[in-house]
Amino acid sequence: MNALNKSVQQVTDLIAHSDLEGDIVVRKLLEITTTRRSLDLSDLSAEDQADLMLRRSQELQPSAESLAERIRTAKQKSRPFIAKFGIDPTGAEVHLGHAVPMIILSRFQRMGHRVVFIVGDITAKIGDPTGRSNERPPLSDEDIAQNLSTYREQVTPFFDFDRAEFRYNGDWLREIKLPRLIEITAQIPMSMPLQRDDFRKRLNSGQGLTLSEVLYSVVMALDSVEINCDIEIGGIDQFLNMQMCRKVMDICGQIPELVLATPLIEGTDGTGAKMSKSKGNYVPLTAAPGEIFGKVMSIPDHLMQPYFEALTEWQDVELDIINKRLSNGSLRPVDLKKILAGEVTAAIHGLEAAMSARDEFAAKFSRRTYGEIENLPYIADIEQSVLDVIKVLQFAKSNSDVRRLAEQQGVKILFVLDEQQEHVSISPAEIWNSIGDIVRRNVNATVRGMQVYLKVGRKLARVDFSSIKFDAD
Repeated sequence: MNALNKSVQQVTDLIAHSDLEGDIVVRKLLEITTTRRSLDLSDLSAEDQADLMLRRSQELQPSAESLAERIRTAKQKSRPFIAKFGIDPTGAEVHLGHAVPMIILSRFQRMGHRVVFIVGDITAKIGDPTGRSNERPPLSDEDIAQNLSTYREQVTPFFDFDRAEFRYNGDWLREIKLPRLIEITAQIPMSMPLQRDDFRKRLNSGQGLTLSEVLYSVVMALDSVEINCDIEIGGIDQFLNMQMCRKVMDICGQIPELVLATPLIEGTDGTGAKMSKSKGNYVPLTAAPGEIFGKVMSIPDHLMQPYFEALTEWQDVELDIINKRLSNGSLRPVDLKKILAGEVTAAIHGLEAAMSARDEFAAKFSRRTYGEIENLPYIADIEQSVLDVIKVLQFAKSNSDVRRLAEQQGVKILFVLDEQQEHVSISPAEIWNSIGDIVRRNVNATVRGMQVYLKVGRKLARVDFSSIKFDAD
């Protein structure tokens, strides 16, 4: 069994049978998954590497089979397999949306391949025209230099730069001569850049379109030629730009790179718009741990699955277990979201900072007690078995449903006193015991002000604690 499969087995055992609400279990879980971000993946076969990449890509061109073959060929020829990611310093902050392809790139690095991170100090002067509705004022050298000053520091959580290259495309693009540029562009039909929807819309609406914007993807492609790239990683909005890279590499007599395009994650507002600085719905990598945790907690529930897929190292089998627990009520969405927020925070600031942010969030937003919840069902006959009470309350449909919830630690007795809460998970063997017996085993005597509840998945009922008789009574 390889290292990744061992890690996945640890997580599946934990999330299938544990209460994911408490800090102790969550810390153990985050320790495993955070360590996975630096896990050596070089023991994976070429096919397994390609499959792992395919599962988190929106487009992989030409195919996963082509990727596996290219990895094998590089190994046979004892040459590095080169993976490229580029970013233009058009702003001072890198955000989680940028991190999606960088997380993929980090996996290539951990597979033992050469990662080249290219900062576009020259292409930033043009500005990527993707998705823009009009021309953008050009950036000055001072603007670019200022934006560049912290880029490497911001992306360091995702890379080991002792084993990766961090390069500026100005180092070679400043040396390109006009005859060479003409030679390349003469072999590119104008229809190729003009197939872009954003260009056509601007032209049809009378908006400006500069020649430099049309040339942007050609200039970007020269980066791939410079490093003789095997695969380029970028967001799906970069797909046409990366297609131009393949074309230009072919013109220059190189084997065209493969293209891996990642999904664009929605912004934290959940409106369907992609995460972007201009819309203010982004999470900057420079943010403090508490801010990152809080911003992730603010996302609507339907974004948890795509965020887990794009921003964590969780595998499909693990997400399947989580989704089943959400469906059967043994896991609350808010508890899963806290795990997601911890994952993202730990990736940037480390595990301890993530756990501290989790504590701060709980202190700030989780002060409401169960006693403040109105219209809870009431359990007066505390000598009934837990199983019978659950079925009477219609918290579960059958004995097997109750057993399954108990196996997943989804059946609990809660003890609340002065906003302090303790809980006892009821095992499958204990569901035949009475609620009174379980309470008596965990509480020595009547405690003034204590409230007791039966919690089944996300459903809650109040227990008549005052009616329970203790030996000392």
